[in-house]
Amino acid sequence: MSPTRRLAVGVRALAAVLSVLVLAGSGWGWYLAKVAEASLSRTDAIPTDGNVDAQGNGGEAMNLLLVGRDSRAGLTPEQQAEYVTGDTSGLLNTDTMMLVHVPADGSAASFVSLPRDLYVPIPGSGEGKLNSAYGGGYNAAEGEDAERDAAGAQALIRTVSQLSGLQIDHYAEINLLGFINLSTIVGGVEVNICEAVDDTVTGAHFDAGPQTLSGSQALLFVRQRHGLPSELDRQRRQQVYIAGMLRNLLSKDLLLDLSKQQQIVKQVGSSVTFDDDLDVFELAAQLQSVQPSDISFQTLPGLKDDTVDGAAVLVPSDADALKEFFASLSQPKEEPAAETPAPVDLVAPSEVTVSVLNGSGVTGAAATAATALGTAGFVASSGGNAPANTELTTITHAPGDEGKAAALAAQVPGAAVTADAAVLAGTVQLTLGKDFNAVGQAVDAPPPVPAEPGTYATSERTADDTSCIA
Repeated sequence: MSPTRRLAVGVRALAAVLSVLVLAGSGWGWYLAKVAEASLSRTDAIPTDGNVDAQGNGGEAMNLLLVGRDSRAGLTPEQQAEYVTGDTSGLLNTDTMMLVHVPADGSAASFVSLPRDLYVPIPGSGEGKLNSAYGGGYNAAEGEDAERDAAGAQALIRTVSQLSGLQIDHYAEINLLGFINLSTIVGGVEVNICEAVDDTVTGAHFDAGPQTLSGSQALLFVRQRHGLPSELDRQRRQQVYIAGMLRNLLSKDLLLDLSKQQQIVKQVGSSVTFDDDLDVFELAAQLQSVQPSDISFQTLPGLKDDTVDGAAVLVPSDADALKEFFASLSQPKEEPAAETPAPVDLVAPSEVTVSVLNGSGVTGAAATAATALGTAGFVASSGGNAPANTELTTITHAPGDEGKAAALAAQVPGAAVTADAAVLAGTVQLTLGKDFNAVGQAVDAPPPVPAEPGTYATSERTADDTSCIA
């Protein structure tokens, strides 16, 4: 089966789990949670060893590994053809994986996509793609299918825990039929596509703009891989679909439709396998106040393309940055304290002497700027050249001349202002950089630093973000 055809699994995976969590906060949520609990499948997924006891889990915080597998359970041959599920080979690969982090107060939820092709150490098996960890554990185990399934889940959890440095507390695994049915129950999901898609390889044909997708169209949307800006854009498409599903689940129309609520919960009960210890009702209660704006979807930072034994993989460009990213999930989100600037005495331009240095690379720029400042009332003159092609325009002043520097800065918005005891007291120095435009105009914003070729930048969006996706 083509890897792109497995992507749809995780899309409905998140939606299925979240439907229980969201709806359990409604008036008859207790009953719904009990309905789901009675029909859920369970597996011994949490290992007793190799699962990091992270310092940063934050007391009652929870990390759940959400996995999509290609089980065709319940699908008729006609449905397999309709939904283009492909052949049944390679079904032990977990090509859709997300780490879900919920803080202790249940005030938010972070969903981090874990790339299937991420090349990582797999405990007990050397190194390999992340999506192979489950199959390795399954194939190495003995016993009935249920025991081997549990061994596969434990192998994957050990791998993700080692990668992230986080303790994985719970596990949820979703099958394909439930995703398809859930998409239909909620009436499809609205997505917003930036540009029209006409992909003859996958059969994806979409107009630009907002549109509602379900069934086979949703599968085409989340599985597309050709013509996307990067490999990680497939993950972003999954996230956008899930965000749309969440908006549906939280809408008044659905929250007031008891029949649909019951349909969704029953579908989840028949589609989800949880670890033995996860209390669905308790988790639902923890998350019942979460809104779409509180739910973020993220991709990993600093991944880059590589090749191992002829296979295309992703590897971290900075292992320490990756660890810091995972650790940040457990840190409380604190608003930065607003800095109160020290009061600055207002100074009239006529009281400010300015020496203009030219580092812009433009001949005569210092003289032109000095003339413009003189017209504005400053006592200004050209002070000669600074090092050629200076990047940033700066205003430098002696300690105690903050008021004079502030008066000049008002004429060159965006210029960097610094104090330097080497500057003659009473004179403010303006050094023109390549970003300088003219007196009275803001300097140019610095251009973004381009990523190393083949390196993918991290991304983050919330569930209430309806901006378009590539």
